[in-house]
Amino acid sequence: MWFHLELKGRGYEASHAAIAVSDSVTGPYQFIRSGRVNPGIYPENMDQKDRKINLKAFAKKKGWSPEWKEDITRGALVVQHLEEGQMSRDITLFVDDDGKAYHIYSSEENLTLHIAELTDDYQEYSGKYIRIFPGGHNEAPAIFKKEGTYWMITSGCTGWQLNAARMFSAPSIWGPWQQHPNPCVGKGAELTFGGQSTYILTHPHKKDSYIFVADRWRPENPIDGRYLWLPIQFTEQGTPFIEWMDEWKP
Repeated sequence: MWFHLELKGRGYEASHAAIAVSDSVTGPYQFIRSGRVNPGIYPENMDQKDRKINLKAFAKKKGWSPEWKEDITRGALVVQHLEEGQMSRDITLFVDDDGKAYHIYSSEENLTLHIAELTDDYQEYSGKYIRIFPGGHNEAPAIFKKEGTYWMITSGCTGWQLNAARMFSAPSIWGPWQQHPNPCVGKGAELTFGGQSTYILTHPHKKDSYIFVADRWRPENPIDGRYLWLPIQFTEQGTPFIEWMDEWKP
């Protein structure tokens, strides 16, 4: 089990990925370790010139200014966190058809998503990873694969406030990734029907059947957070979409 871990009393400063193992899905789990991702390693799709970005000049730039955003897109925070490793907050795991597993996580202060390959035992990083949509402010990644195309649904970063879902696709896990319109349609679509993407479940007994799972947060009583389960449908062109259903059968 991989999970997002924060250290007591430090807010979101740690931004660790953590791993625990068990012989049973219901536990008990043994904690293995936690830490940042791929310390000392640059993303494979980061230009050589961007790896030499001037951090002193970056630190003097006003946050959210055009110049600051440009440096963020180039990878200033990757360089800043290189020695200790990259931040990992909202995460998902994806196992491909060939058994390869990937850790997909919101990094760089939630400004950029990363995709990192795991080793064959799923307990370490292989050292290969990429950045996608740098500066795009995406979190809550959920991913599935259909007919050779990888589809990812994410959320914008608006704290506890609801927002419209986002969707991306690629012919390979390594990209190139392109953005599509909000996959949610109909009443409530602009607020993801009151939820935030958390996972896409592949139906174990029906071919090309996928279920969109979303967290329905309740900040006033977080332990009472709930889930939305909705079927993913497809247009004639094969593009996924999600619409609200009061009741449905998988």
